[in-house]
Amino acid sequence: MIVAPVNWLILIASVLGAVVCVELVRRLLLRAARTWDFVGHLVRRCTWPAFAVASVVAFNTAFVPSMVGSAALPIVERLTGVLTIAAFTWLLIQAAYAVTDVVLDRLEQVEENNRRARRARTQIALVRRAAAAVIIVISFGAALFTFPEVRALGAGLLASAGIAGAIVGIAAQSTIGNMLAGLQLVFSDALRLDDVVVVNGEWGRIEELTLTYVVVRSWDERRLVFPVSYFTQNPFENWTRHGSRVIGHVYFRVDWSVPVPELREELHRFIKDHPLWDQKDWTLQVTDILPNGLVELRALMSAADSASVWDLKADAREHLVAYLKAHHPHALPRFRVESSSYGAFADSGPGGWPKDPRSARDQRGGQHPA
Repeated sequence: MIVAPVNWLILIASVLGAVVCVELVRRLLLRAARTWDFVGHLVRRCTWPAFAVASVVAFNTAFVPSMVGSAALPIVERLTGVLTIAAFTWLLIQAAYAVTDVVLDRLEQVEENNRRARRARTQIALVRRAAAAVIIVISFGAALFTFPEVRALGAGLLASAGIAGAIVGIAAQSTIGNMLAGLQLVFSDALRLDDVVVVNGEWGRIEELTLTYVVVRSWDERRLVFPVSYFTQNPFENWTRHGSRVIGHVYFRVDWSVPVPELREELHRFIKDHPLWDQKDWTLQVTDILPNGLVELRALMSAADSASVWDLKADAREHLVAYLKAHHPHALPRFRVESSSYGAFADSGPGGWPKDPRSARDQRGGQHPA
């Protein structure tokens, strides 16, 4: 009658002692983390899994079957077995994440425009998630086989593995397809973290890439979530496939009287001192004569990345519009129409109406028709 309470006290003391030992080790590692980054990641990731592993190991070590009745003993043994497998699985996954966190942190410190660094980050992040999924599936199977009933069904399950595999394959066709599509995207280098893409008419950056979905952060901070298979079955634009440098364009529709050489010089004068221009490409050309009687000008300018070229385009557009208004107002867009009433051409004002109907009448030397 005295043995049982003593065993319980030993069991509780063992679990508490294991937790205290883990806490002491954690405090020592925190000091070492000031020197080694890996130790800091290990402590951050593995503290709670280590507490769980230490507790279940201490419990299994100090547990005596006589502490519980014969009826409850199988339940306790199965429960401790499942908890042991779960704790070690948790610790293994977090330790693997801690190792890869060191590499990912170093890659994040590399310049954002480094294509190789972004490719490595994407592949490491996806591979460790795939590895974690495999470990969880294996651990779940091992936990199930701790039950004698499941072990008894093992032979029957193996015999019907072909039929079960076909059924599971059909049911999980979409999920499996997305996982394979994710691996295909990553290892073919078609998509990486921080890539600038245009998907379904939306401009954004790849914020998250998993085995089943891709998160695109749009320019207005919205998050667009696409299944991975979307990127293997539909076309999309990747502006940073081989580099982040982008050439932007600005269109102007102006009157024929626009002084193109002077406007070209003004564009160069503006962008040569602009901090966003990468000092490489620029030009201003007449690209089209529009049916409505206007001339189309296209200004090209390059920048280091898509965000920079967007701001550069906006600044250049604003500057040239102000320059035309201030120095060449006659070159602003004007639509010309032929008036069937007067049989003469007249510059049209707002809404397409002649600016001065009396001018056409006076030229004909007659009165305005009633």
